[in-house]
Amino acid sequence: MPPTTPEDLLNSVVAKYGTYVNPGLARLLSFAGYGVEMKAEGCYIWDHEGRKFLDCLGGYGVFSLGHRHPKVVEAAKQALDTMPLGSKVFFSKSLADLAERLAKLAPGDLNYSFFCNSGTEAVEGALKVAKAFEGRPKVIATYGGYHGKTIGALSATGREKYREPFYPLVPEFEHVEFNDLSAAKAAIDDRTAAFIVETVQGEGGIILADDDYLKGLRSLCDQTGALLIVDEVQTGFGRTGRMFGIDRSGIVPDIITFAKALSGGVIPIGAFMGTPRVWENAFGKNPLIHTSTFGGNPLACATALAALDVIESENLVENSRARGEQMKSGLQNVAQAHTDLIAAVRGEGLMIGVEFTMDDVAELCIAQMVKRGVVAAYTLNNRRVIRFEPPLTINAAQVDTAVTVFAEAIAETASLLSAVIGAEN
Repeated sequence: MPPTTPEDLLNSVVAKYGTYVNPGLARLLSFAGYGVEMKAEGCYIWDHEGRKFLDCLGGYGVFSLGHRHPKVVEAAKQALDTMPLGSKVFFSKSLADLAERLAKLAPGDLNYSFFCNSGTEAVEGALKVAKAFEGRPKVIATYGGYHGKTIGALSATGREKYREPFYPLVPEFEHVEFNDLSAAKAAIDDRTAAFIVETVQGEGGIILADDDYLKGLRSLCDQTGALLIVDEVQTGFGRTGRMFGIDRSGIVPDIITFAKALSGGVIPIGAFMGTPRVWENAFGKNPLIHTSTFGGNPLACATALAALDVIESENLVENSRARGEQMKSGLQNVAQAHTDLIAAVRGEGLMIGVEFTMDDVAELCIAQMVKRGVVAAYTLNNRRVIRFEPPLTINAAQVDTAVTVFAEAIAETASLLSAVIGAEN
């Protein structure tokens, strides 16, 4: 019998999660106070009770254009009416158009694109291409980095909590400290295929790579013949207040990975790009050395092209920078009133992290924010950090709302902690 009340619907979905999906996830979402999402539009999500939430998580960077942007939805509808999935034996105009568009947007001589379905697939392809370049076996990544959870990408991801249960992973992956050029120099040698790095460690706690660090990595890779892979799955297409996170340093990687925002928040798509010399080494002898059944399908490519149109026509890179400065300033003001609980506010563009001074505060604060109608989450590799990654379409009034709600949430969290500590004493 179908649920007849909002409460019945919630209980039914939670029960199915517990029985058929993931019991631990069911408990986690229930503790945070999340209900069943029913619809979304722009910067907002509505749940099973009709409650409206300002989305300051943005699908971990997916919803850069907000939810269901009309121009992207229209592009998807047109593709559905013609040819949503390609045969893979004919040429695809939408794929060719998207590859051309990315080549014109990307820095330097990053010219060729391979399309897949997700960020972790993009990283897997990038790692394969790097290993094929000169047949070198070693890959260097950073502690705190996050590149996905498939076996190759997980081998690069820098947190043991996610790696250890699946040992042995791909051999000859080595991790060094992020933003430590001397550690990178000691690790890169003539056996190194690639160094993979993020311009902002999103899951690591919104940690920005220093410009000198990225420039130094570029120089070290040039000296040793290793390739530099920059993972822009979360930072790409305006998230940091620039089209790409790498633009701040002015360097050009050999390979770059994308996903999330490229989807326009409608159809999954990922991609990795490489320079002509990288592509020739990878695909020159065998153009089918790396393939994807669904990757680069007409539906995904059409929506990605529409997403890029919106990012440029609506000046979302500039809005990301302006609204990001407003949000970070507001959060810093809140932090000054709670120095006992908040250690730091950092980030760039609309990719901002608030780090707390002790464990579990982030989780408590998130629950209080959800109660007040704002969605946020902590970072996977640092649970002391709440991330703010709202749509790049967010306006000034909505930013003010998010900051006000955070201030109320941290105040109530402080009160709850004080009561608990007082009871213990």
